[in-house]
Amino acid sequence: MRASTGVTKTLNVLRPIGRFLLPLLVSLILLVALWYGFLKLYPQVGLVGKSPGEVWHYLVTGPTSDTARRAIFGELRITLRDAVIGFGSGMGAALAVAALFVGVPAVAQAFMPVAMLLRSVPLVAITPIIVLVFGRGVLGVTVMAAIVVFFPALVMIMTGLRSAPRQATELVVAYGGSHWTALRMVALPAALPSVFAAARISVPGALIGALLGEWLGSGTGLGAGLIRAIPTFQYNRLWASIALVTVVSVVAYAVVGVLENLVLARFSPRAGRD
Repeated sequence: MRASTGVTKTLNVLRPIGRFLLPLLVSLILLVALWYGFLKLYPQVGLVGKSPGEVWHYLVTGPTSDTARRAIFGELRITLRDAVIGFGSGMGAALAVAALFVGVPAVAQAFMPVAMLLRSVPLVAITPIIVLVFGRGVLGVTVMAAIVVFFPALVMIMTGLRSAPRQATELVVAYGGSHWTALRMVALPAALPSVFAAARISVPGALIGALLGEWLGSGTGLGAGLIRAIPTFQYNRLWASIALVTVVSVVAYAVVGVLENLVLARFSPRAGRD
């Protein structure tokens, strides 16, 4: 009986994970089909465009594939480092600021309009200021990645924290707990779906922010490599880098989605994504 119950629980966890991953796999297949279709429909692009088969040959089976892989994956490691640090910093800051805004509404009323105003400024426009303040190294790039992550995550996490059951919050306060205790014990668990949704959206955003920071700031990593490949007519490298970034974004999105389903199945079974 216990074995049967364990199998049932495992299947209940794996089903939503499978339903989450299957559309991503289908999306990747459709993306490759659209890639081929676009090149067939616009043959003039073939002068600079490379097909998935040509990218595979360049990275895997070609005579110079070892050199190409070492160069691209070396740049990718730098970009992933920048993106991971930016993602962690942006999500951590969003969690802290969202908790402050929800716990102290007066602070939210004072600073939320400023945050939304800053969000409306294009990152390219403030890049010179970021580079001037934080430099062209890892810090400047990760700040740009963190900014891309921070603002969407802040709004989504605040929405999740405010959706906590009011009765449960009042019960904690009635038994002597502070508003911060209620926030930690009631609001934060209730906001887990919103936190993970923000994380899923922010993973590709962190990569984009890191690429932009490397392009405009540090001059290292895959972002700088993409720009250098265009004037030197290294179109195989350009398309291989774009394909690799796309695959990494999808894989990172999938990893966060799997973690989401596992965590929600453990702490909030009915809140898991279908």
